[in-house]
Amino acid sequence: MNDKPQVTIYTDGACDPNPGPGGWAALLRSGEHIKEITGHASDTTNNRMELTAAIQALRSLRQPCQVELFTDSEYLKRGITEWLPGWRRRGWRRKDGELANVDLWQDLDQAMQSHEIRWHWVRGHASDRDNQRVDRLARMAIHPQK
Repeated sequence: MNDKPQVTIYTDGACDPNPGPGGWAALLRSGEHIKEITGHASDTTNNRMELTAAIQALRSLRQPCQVELFTDSEYLKRGITEWLPGWRRRGWRRKDGELANVDLWQDLDQAMQSHEIRWHWVRGHASDRDNQRVDRLARMAIHPQK
């Protein structure tokens, strides 16, 4: 039996315009405990913010956990579940050349190492309450001074 704490994480990234100022957000839930984290970058892309949200959420865990991670980013979900093993084998390159956001993919790969993670894709802007919450938080984080 696995005695690692169970955590559910929702992540989202936003950029306005893309590229331009961006924000990211994550909601972490373990039992009755909920934690929300956000951040921003002045010059970025939506994909970078999606990756950053997942990295920061995983880095915020204080011990190895069983994680159910939900994202509305197909780029993030497919990158982790389909493309990552090939990138590693090819020295962090795509079949046809350079890998975009290689720094963040490597950071995410490292952040995942101590956790057991199941990745889930959810339709963005649909009826999922937690996905809607991180979408709002990420959009608010684009311009934190407002």
